[in-house]
Amino acid sequence: MPLFFLITIVTGVVTRYLLKRNNDEALNIAGVVTAIIFLLSLVFAPWQIQLGLLILVFVLSNKLLKKNFS
Repeated sequence: MPLFFLITIVTGVVTRYLLKRNNDEALNIAGVVTAIIFLLSLVFAPWQIQLGLLILVFVLSNKLLKKNFS
């Protein structure tokens, strides 16, 4: 399984770490960049990881829907 999709996650974490000590606006920008990079890493992730996340989302959403309608 190729792990090149981890490059985007590591880049996002490093960006967040480097901009942690700057002002609030830079932190907001870093947060947005990290979120975009995380979404890109999900696109590049192998199908096994994508399938696992999809199952997790379905299970959690069903539990939340049952909780809200009860």
